Amino acid sequence: MAPALNEPHATALLLVVFGALMAFCVLFTRTLDRAGVPVVLIFLLLGMLGGSEGLGGVAFDNYAVAFRLGTIALVLILFDGGLNTSWTAIRRTAAPAGILATVGVAGTAGLLALFARLMGLPWTEAILIGVIVSSTDAAAVFAVLRGGSIRLKQKVGATIEVESCINDPMAVILTVAAIEAIRGGTFSASALLVGVPLQLVIGGVVGVAVGYATRFLLGRSRFKTGGLYPVVTLASAFIAFGAGTVANGSGFLAVFAAAAVLGNSPLPYKSGLARVHDAIAWMCQVSMFLMLGLLVFPSKLAPVALVGLALGLALAFIARPLIVALCLLPFRWPLKEIACVGWVGLRGAVPIVLATFPVMAGIDGSERIFHIVFFIVVVSAIVPGASILPLTKYLKLNVPLPPTPAAGLEMNSLCRLDGEIRVYFIDSSLAVCDARLSEVNFPDGSAAILVVRGDHLLAARGNTELKAGDFVYVFCRKEHEPYLGLLFGKPTDE
Repeated sequence: MAPALNEPHATALLLVVFGALMAFCVLFTRTLDRAGVPVVLIFLLLGMLGGSEGLGGVAFDNYAVAFRLGTIALVLILFDGGLNTSWTAIRRTAAPAGILATVGVAGTAGLLALFARLMGLPWTEAILIGVIVSSTDAAAVFAVLRGGSIRLKQKVGATIEVESCINDPMAVILTVAAIEAIRGGTFSASALLVGVPLQLVIGGVVGVAVGYATRFLLGRSRFKTGGLYPVVTLASAFIAFGAGTVANGSGFLAVFAAAAVLGNSPLPYKSGLARVHDAIAWMCQVSMFLMLGLLVFPSKLAPVALVGLALGLALAFIARPLIVALCLLPFRWPLKEIACVGWVGLRGAVPIVLATFPVMAGIDGSERIFHIVFFIVVVSAIVPGASILPLTKYLKLNVPLPPTPAAGLEMNSLCRLDGEIRVYFIDSSLAVCDARLSEVNFPDGSAAILVVRGDHLLAARGNTELKAGDFVYVFCRKEHEPYLGLLFGKPTDE
């Protein structure tokens, strides 16, 4: 009976340690945001602290479980990224982000593999390291650009974000191809040149199809509780990934495409869906990085520390900036914008998840590769991450963060509506500043519904004056937004 009785206690202790680490990580988010370091990095390091060689003593070395859980987490993180990516951003950055996500990933992999070989690593290890860390990480990029105190100019920021969402498929394809070549002893460049575009096209088509099918289903369904809508969208994320993968396409690209379709559609309960998926994505980031930290054994880091640090610095200072410059020069971008995109090449969970592939495939030296990848990820997070804020200010590519009201107002509906709520900041330069609401010529069907002044909420009545520093919530139809923009400027919730 004793072992059976001890099992629940062991599980409970594991949950206590895991929960404490998660809470401790979240408490550090504000400090790390100010420094520009991805908050996910502290999750990774605390995972090591809770591991079998750390204070927590949690023994975990199951790479297969880590791969499966990590894949699920990446699917949900990419889905959240797609929901929050506008068609405008995708259209404007499709060409440069697409080149970076394909040619850029391949070029980065090849150049870093060359550096690894020059440092004395065998070609098999050098190539695997190059392809594994070749893509930027959506979780790390979102944590810095969306969750932190940095806001880049739209073209630059959107390119970095879209690239991070769509370059994972290329890294996965290259990693699988490299492992198959190492195990089988053959490599077909022509098959790769044909296979990569084909997988991306198939993944994109499947994702768009799943997105529109989910949009149709949500538009025709009526659920009695709002909690069922996220269940449908979660199901669409998993279906997109599974269907895209089974169809020999890129499952990750399918997830992003499906989410982009849904995020740019007039869905019921849309604000609630965004809130739920944002929470799920953060939960996945915290859990995934803690779990991957548990896989790292500090005793195995020392022998590869020098190589890992050198490759991390080579990636940050040479490989990524050089390849990005070559990819973006045809678009005639200003040099400072190219430099910014080249520098913000944050790595994160994707390389660590990909580093489990050689371990599960039984490749010689795979655990050494895993721990070298860990160093590269840490260097990538600290060196570029901590310098993004001062660099963007120096290059004058940062945009002031919009002010945020002390109170928020949302509209959740279990069916599609023909209007939405927008929040506007009243600047002293606006014509409506110091005007009464009765004096503002709102379009038919639009009206102010709430004014937030400091810590006070004011009813939006005709005699309510709009003062500089106020936030006004306006209910409007989509077609009226351009006119309202002339009156109130750009909404702060975009």
